[in-house]
Amino acid sequence: MAASPSRHDVFQAIADPTRRQLLRLLGDQEMPVTVISGHFPMSRTAVSKHLRILAEAGLVKGRKVGRETRYRLDPEPLLELKQWLAYYERFWENKMAMLKHYVESGEADGAEPAASLKAVQPTKKE
Repeated sequence: MAASPSRHDVFQAIADPTRRQLLRLLGDQEMPVTVISGHFPMSRTAVSKHLRILAEAGLVKGRKVGRETRYRLDPEPLLELKQWLAYYERFWENKMAMLKHYVESGEADGAEPAASLKAVQPTKKE
């Protein structure tokens, strides 16, 4: 039987800046919600809601230790985000290559530098 899909996906989960801060905070160490909420200007209930969304996306895991639940980052689902962003790296690399060419060719001293930096789409190999 297949696992039921998450109510929130990785992209929805990281869309909120507070949840991105939570991920960064939990990347260093496991913490209970009482300690986590001390890092944010909101109620413990609000922090718990953010943690629930991150947990539904698989980005954080909680484990019971006595009466408290301690949360930690589970980076595995971030691979989906990394793979998605990898596609767009070619555009950034293209811009950097164009800038390098522009600077090294001496066009920086020319009369029309803006024309040299127009966006160029990556060429398709035939």
